[in-house]
Amino acid sequence: MKNMTSSSLSRRSFIKTSALAGGGMLIGFNLFQACKPEVAPPVDISKLNFNDFNAFIKIADNGMVTIFSPNPEIGQGVKTSMPMLIAEELDVSWDNVIVAQGALDTKNFTRQVAGGSQSLRQGWEPLRQTGATARQMLINAAAAKWQIDPSECTTDNGVILNGKGEKLGYGEVVKTAATLEIPENISLKDPKDFKIIGKDIPNVDIDNIITGKSLYGMDYKEDKMLYASVLRPPAFGQKLDTCDDSETKVIRGVHSVVKFGDKIAVLAKDTWTAMKGKKALKANWSSASELESTTAIESALTKLLNGNKFETLRADGNVKKAFAEADKVIERVYESPFLPHNCMEPMNFFADVTAEKVRLVGPIQTPAGTARRVAKLLERDPEEISVEMTRMGGGFGRRLYGDFALEAAEISKVAQKPIKVVYSREDDMSAGIYRPAIKYKISASIKDGKITGYHLKEASVNSNMYGLIPNFFPAGAIENYQVDVAKYQSKITTGAWRAPYTNFLSFAEQSFFDELAEILEVDRIKLRLDLLEKVKGTTDERIQYSPERLENVIKVAVDKSGWGSAKEGVYQGFSAYYCHNTHVAEVAEVVLENESPVVKKVICVVDCGVVVNPLGAKNQIEGGVIDGVGHAMYGDFAFKDGKSIDKNFNTYRLIRANEAPIVETHFIDSDIAPTGLGEPTLPPAGAAVANAIKAAKGIRLYKQPFVKNMETKTPLG
Repeated sequence: MKNMTSSSLSRRSFIKTSALAGGGMLIGFNLFQACKPEVAPPVDISKLNFNDFNAFIKIADNGMVTIFSPNPEIGQGVKTSMPMLIAEELDVSWDNVIVAQGALDTKNFTRQVAGGSQSLRQGWEPLRQTGATARQMLINAAAAKWQIDPSECTTDNGVILNGKGEKLGYGEVVKTAATLEIPENISLKDPKDFKIIGKDIPNVDIDNIITGKSLYGMDYKEDKMLYASVLRPPAFGQKLDTCDDSETKVIRGVHSVVKFGDKIAVLAKDTWTAMKGKKALKANWSSASELESTTAIESALTKLLNGNKFETLRADGNVKKAFAEADKVIERVYESPFLPHNCMEPMNFFADVTAEKVRLVGPIQTPAGTARRVAKLLERDPEEISVEMTRMGGGFGRRLYGDFALEAAEISKVAQKPIKVVYSREDDMSAGIYRPAIKYKISASIKDGKITGYHLKEASVNSNMYGLIPNFFPAGAIENYQVDVAKYQSKITTGAWRAPYTNFLSFAEQSFFDELAEILEVDRIKLRLDLLEKVKGTTDERIQYSPERLENVIKVAVDKSGWGSAKEGVYQGFSAYYCHNTHVAEVAEVVLENESPVVKKVICVVDCGVVVNPLGAKNQIEGGVIDGVGHAMYGDFAFKDGKSIDKNFNTYRLIRANEAPIVETHFIDSDIAPTGLGEPTLPPAGAAVANAIKAAKGIRLYKQPFVKNMETKTPLG
């Protein structure tokens, strides 16, 4: 057993207890960034004697354990995996665990956020501590009843035992346990004793999902609630001049029309009527400056890349000198388009603004931040804002921003009614927050057959790569290494999109290394391994990745894929990348059908530390790979005169079910704390496919989407 002290982990900042009037123990815990919504319990908890609660473990007299998860669930599975950590250390049977959703609680929880693939990483020790502390308090209560030392007691699936063969169920001692002091020292299980962690556990919401029970924001409704469909400026940079709502107001079922800022909301008895009313509005719009188009933005990014106005994020050695002394300098430019998020569930949110309080309900990745923004918008005390979270039908970063929740709050305030804003798919695609268009210029200097310098330049719309990314591979592996960034300010709203920046940077860098290997006439795998060898033993604390772990996933991927020995007609492409604290290597297998490349399989090797729930982990890995392949192949989005060209899936191309490759997953066995999984397998996928296409067609790709930028006799798709 591993001893943990309150001084080393500040247990008291995570845990507190209280007695329940009806008997039972509440143990508060801090999930940092965890899960989500309500779930149909395996027992009727309405018949159990529980008091109100917020974000606690709750143990009933009958031994049932309820775990309340405060953070959002967007399909990443943390509503299942994080309670597993508590249940493991509590030593209860998973069959006796009920998982439910807590509301926003800024007093008891820190960082109620779903983003950055950080949930399990942040919650690994605090949540296990929570379960272990509860277990020890139950043991102490039983030991007091038996008048023996707690060290003489053990637990097994919710039962406390002593050396005399006596047993007590958790429910039998929970009242006493609730009155005891929190122990100063607890022990966490040795991984070899895990009963739940490392086992395949089905999604706790799966029955409700497949039977269509109410879980998502789109399902939420209340009596007397009105639905709101919002007319927003049709182009980025436009403002509302006038609006004629006379034809809207005569439509049966329309309740009212509300103007707020440069937007107009139609309130009605249902979404169909509200959207019909919105179409009947006659609005006039104006703009103070020329409206933006993708072609002009691309030209501006190119100008930035070729200019000299950059911010340097990292500079090792002397890149300029290395390039001046080189035998050869290789320079390539890689380009990516804007991308919408296209969550399966369009944006929606409920708000009920009254003089006493503001109630918000819906799918949101940042409940605390959204509550603060609503409080500021409405000029209300933050204490008056409550947020209840529903399960989300996809997020991918879009639901970090909460603009739709602010709309709901503002409309409810003006209308003095409980309302629910619902986007149409067209609203979602034309009034979204997009992945920024980006261009990278990557240059390398070669001297005596060796890479002596590496210079990465980024030109991006509205924002630049995160400060940590310049410390990813190949940082530390090349003596003269520099990363510079520049940005173009646009009125088009941009933001985080699954695996921000790395989602495209990985394609650019890993494609570049493949091409460098060809130019240097060296094995592409050996090139990467040789570079990693130079990082081993580094004292540079800025380096984020582990060269040993990245080397390992590369070698395992080579082995598991049969690299270099594929069947005739199967072409392989390799990629390896580190992001969100996880090391990944992928091999894509492509075949030619009517001279067009088709991705058939991706072998994916992942080092994400301890795999808490292999079933959920595989789902995340497969989804990330397919998402990465699909958007690299087909994802394209553009603007003309400030308006998105595509409005729905009849013109916007996503990967289809019959195009999804088989994903073969391999985990690296590890006893290191869990790292991210929601995002890390997406970035390497594009490069693996591009490198496989090069092997199949002899075409080196520099621009996404591939289907649009590949010279083939037969168009793909």
